[in-house]
Amino acid sequence: MMNYYKIKIIICFCMSKNLLKFLFLLATAVPIFSQKKNSFDLICERTSSVTAYKDLPKAIKTADSLYMRAQQPSEKIQCLILSSELYQHAGELKKAICYSENAHSVINQSSNPEQMAAVTRLLARQYRQVGLYERSKKYIIKGLEASGSITDFQKSNEASGLLNQEMAFYEMEMGNYSNAIRFIESSLKYFERINSRNENRTAAASYQLLGDVYFKLNDYPVSENYYRKAEGLLKVGSCTLGLVYNGLGGIRLKQKNWKDAEVYLKKAEKIADTSRSLTLKKAVYSNINDYYEGTGDNFKASLYAVKYVRTYDSIAARNQSFTMKGTEIAKGKISKKSGQMNGVKNATIVILFISLVGLLLFIRTKQKRQRSKLRNIIRAQLNMISNRSHYPLKQSDGSEFSNISVEEVDEKDSETDRRRNDSLMTSETESKLLELLEDFEKGDLYNNKGMSLSFLAGELNTNTKYLSYVINQHKSADFKSYVNRLRIKYIVDKLINNEKYRQYKISILADECGFSSHSKFAAVFKAVTDYSPSAFIKYLDAGNQSGKSVHFPEND
Repeated sequence: MMNYYKIKIIICFCMSKNLLKFLFLLATAVPIFSQKKNSFDLICERTSSVTAYKDLPKAIKTADSLYMRAQQPSEKIQCLILSSELYQHAGELKKAICYSENAHSVINQSSNPEQMAAVTRLLARQYRQVGLYERSKKYIIKGLEASGSITDFQKSNEASGLLNQEMAFYEMEMGNYSNAIRFIESSLKYFERINSRNENRTAAASYQLLGDVYFKLNDYPVSENYYRKAEGLLKVGSCTLGLVYNGLGGIRLKQKNWKDAEVYLKKAEKIADTSRSLTLKKAVYSNINDYYEGTGDNFKASLYAVKYVRTYDSIAARNQSFTMKGTEIAKGKISKKSGQMNGVKNATIVILFISLVGLLLFIRTKQKRQRSKLRNIIRAQLNMISNRSHYPLKQSDGSEFSNISVEEVDEKDSETDRRRNDSLMTSETESKLLELLEDFEKGDLYNNKGMSLSFLAGELNTNTKYLSYVINQHKSADFKSYVNRLRIKYIVDKLINNEKYRQYKISILADECGFSSHSKFAAVFKAVTDYSPSAFIKYLDAGNQSGKSVHFPEND
């Protein structure tokens, strides 16, 4: 009997032990399951923050494979957002926007405010970078509505802060600096309410943006104060820090503090050269060009002018590529993802891009018509100036507006000398010289910085006296005025027909048409057209925007 009870006790003990094990396994199953559920998020995060910086192509492939493995709509959206961010990091904005639009299309059916806020902010930034500011604003407004519906307090405030930042960028592009300041201050209030590892970086971006706004308002002490705040929150090497150093360098340039300007601009250049950001490169190269112009090193100034122009052209080419080929949705792997969506979603995306391109083509056609009207007005004015009996260049010291750097020849021949030259020159020679000058005017040899009377005489196989006589008699100008007039006509034609020239610095325009300095070019330009280069460009842009004839007021 005793043995029976012993056996029963042992069995109960074993059962209790197994029950405890079972309960333990049941208790730990939930967190283990949760970890497995969250592993997808962890892989996405690791791909975005680590793999992308080490091996971008590998990160893109990882994002593609994650999409194929995704089961839930929210996971698919997460992968599309990840792919968009990676392509944006690679500088392929057209593909990035395609992925973002795909994600936006899926979210519209899932009603996830957190993901809607993330995608709309991404689209707002991407459309801003390609110059489609109104479309960017549309997504900002939609994102702000979504951020108010996010239940998580931290995420709601972070999304609202970032979207207010984007709205500030929009207002800056529109020139509404007071509105920009208001939105930046709102973003900072939202960031103060959150406690995340991104807080410093997001707040620093707002301070850097405030520095830019006050710089444009010429309030340099306030601008520097905000740049310093941003600097204190940023890690070494970040793109935003590059913009901060560039801003501080720009302030020193305005103050003509060349030594400190060089220090900050070197730091900014170091970051820009290793960055993929064309916007940062463009801003830094522009300031360094100004620095070398200010210190009188024209050779280095020209080197950075070339870097600036190349970067500007890269941005323009990227934007043009997007606007002209917006109907093309990226093929290959993205087509596999789109294939899993139904036909209605794909049709919606195609219609969206076709509508966008149609709108852009309409705007471009309208702009061409406006430019044509404006061109006729300006050319009529230039022709009127060209037909004046005396060319209106001030000749007080004989070289004020001249850019002739080689041999100078006295062109102020007496009436007796001119009659003598006339008698020695046959009518055939005079006609031939006029034909050669017409060919000369059709080219761009006059933009040569080494152009002089003796140089051109050598090119035309004649002598300086004959050439000087023909120019004076038939072009109603001396040689210097004649060449400068051709140069200004050349650059005016570029400004009218090619909008990118209106974005160039005045010093670059001067170099393009053979002038050795900004000041000489500006003086000759005003003497020929009656307007300064900046005023001329301003009214060209105003004419394009208004669609009306431009009436130039007197230029003070």
